[in-house]
Amino acid sequence: MKTLNVALVGNPNCGKTALFNLLTGSRQKVANYAGVTVERKEGQFILDQSQVRILDLPGAYSLKAASPDEEITREICMGSSTYGFSPDVLVCVVDATNLRLHLRFVLELKALGKPMLVALNMMDAADKRGITIDVPALASALGVPVVPTVAVSSRGADALKAALAADAFGLPPVEWNPAPEDSHQQVRRILADCVSMPRVTSQTDDRLDRWLLHPVLGPVVLFTLLFFMFQAVYAWAAPFQDGISSAVAWMSGMAGTLIPQGILLSLIQDGIFAGLGTVLEFLPQILILFAFILALEETGYLPRAAFLLDRVMFLSGLTGRSFIPLLSSYACAIPGIMATRSIQDPRDRLATIMVAPLTTCSARLPVYTLLIGAFIPETEVAGLFNLQGLVLFALYLFGIVSVFAVAWVMKMLSLRKSEHALLLELPSYRMPNLRDLLIGLWDRMRIFLRRVGGIILSLTVLLWFLSSFPSPPEGFTGPAIDYSFAGRIGHALAPLFAPIGFNWQIVLALIPGMAAREVAVSGLATVYAVSSDAAGINQLGSILAAQWSLATALSVLTWYVFAPQCISTIATIKRETNSWKYTAYAVIYLFGLAYLFAFLVYQTASALA
Repeated sequence: MKTLNVALVGNPNCGKTALFNLLTGSRQKVANYAGVTVERKEGQFILDQSQVRILDLPGAYSLKAASPDEEITREICMGSSTYGFSPDVLVCVVDATNLRLHLRFVLELKALGKPMLVALNMMDAADKRGITIDVPALASALGVPVVPTVAVSSRGADALKAALAADAFGLPPVEWNPAPEDSHQQVRRILADCVSMPRVTSQTDDRLDRWLLHPVLGPVVLFTLLFFMFQAVYAWAAPFQDGISSAVAWMSGMAGTLIPQGILLSLIQDGIFAGLGTVLEFLPQILILFAFILALEETGYLPRAAFLLDRVMFLSGLTGRSFIPLLSSYACAIPGIMATRSIQDPRDRLATIMVAPLTTCSARLPVYTLLIGAFIPETEVAGLFNLQGLVLFALYLFGIVSVFAVAWVMKMLSLRKSEHALLLELPSYRMPNLRDLLIGLWDRMRIFLRRVGGIILSLTVLLWFLSSFPSPPEGFTGPAIDYSFAGRIGHALAPLFAPIGFNWQIVLALIPGMAAREVAVSGLATVYAVSSDAAGINQLGSILAAQWSLATALSVLTWYVFAPQCISTIATIKRETNSWKYTAYAVIYLFGLAYLFAFLVYQTASALA
């Protein structure tokens, strides 16, 4: 069976990925290109007894690369074998409603002299707007075959498949005879000869943008939408997270009935299942978050949100593209860091990744709730506000200020300055396609489980080993964890943490808490020999209030504002930056800030006590 390598290439927002999904369906795989964090989507389908291997290249506006995505697109289109794919045919996808922009890239690709087809996509939208395109005349003017496609229709790629079946194996290299005029002049000439367009922009787009990009109403609509998304990530995910937690607990219980008590059972229950539960409970938040992001991207609204917020974000050294990833980090930093893939500028993407852990994720709430309930009285302030609620709000505010402050410092220290000019194509509004959303969510789920799950499980098993061995001898009266390697580490590190008010029990709880921030609560329960159920947690609050000073409690709260007390977040930073150096930078500066501010808070509170 012959194999045909096809590279789908085109500007962002041309419907290229939707066309890829239509052609390949579930027969696709997602990974990263070797050595970089740029996503690679490859699929296949059978065409007239031939196998078509198709690669969805990252969107690009030009072969003059301005981002890692465009560099990969350029190299593959030029025939480089660096990335393990040498295309036999280039299929350039263009938006039929926006040929003025997209045809310039077609001319660039044609200059390469490779066998090439042009997929004239979104023909249904062009028809609705009254745009008439003389397809044979366009093909003649470009000098390459042009076929109409509708990526959101089940039969919308039939013409492209027919063209590939008829011509692809025999398509000659394109003959390129550059015209005396530049590409802009050539595009204008082609449009004048081949395209009839009643108006440049859609009336519907203009009406919506009049409200959605309004300097006052636009931000109101945006924040209302984001507030709903933020609430949904919390509220909608909770039942699914509870279900996953119950399922993992059930499997852990079943293991207890089948395996006798001993090291193997402890490994399975406390190591593997505990780690598996920690990973899988993030999944509903991941899917809900990406469902919103993919839907906003499909509708064409996401670039408009970035435009609205760009001026505010720039003051701190970021851009409007950073807002969605940072907002999503308040549910969990993992999907927030993963969402930075939408940021094209490498410096801005790296800066957003580095500050995302400072946002107050939901995993911090159990620690905040425990300590605020134990040390802050439930009194009213000014007859309106609850003091405990004000302290919680202050912790969130502290995190927000920290994000902008650290981003600003990174901007000042950066040797490579970001170009502020935010050049965005505002695509036409359209309804999201359910098939594309489901495929996108399936891809995100696979990526999340593959990239994070293995690392988390491995480190959780390591923490289980440190917390379980060696076993205490007979007659040992303290908690078993006190005699373990983790307990010994806690005692060894206690002098280092004494200046910030941490005793050895707190240090010890931080060690298993590295699996996830909220695990520190059960770690404290273990150290203080109380159960980790609701009654035990209430008892724990009373014990802490009796044994800790207020200065120590405030120091612990401050520590959790900054410290990267979450292996999964650290692992995701490594995966998304593909760099141990940047991962080390993040860990060092976050722990450094945690220690510094905890020291200042503890010493100040102790002096004022």
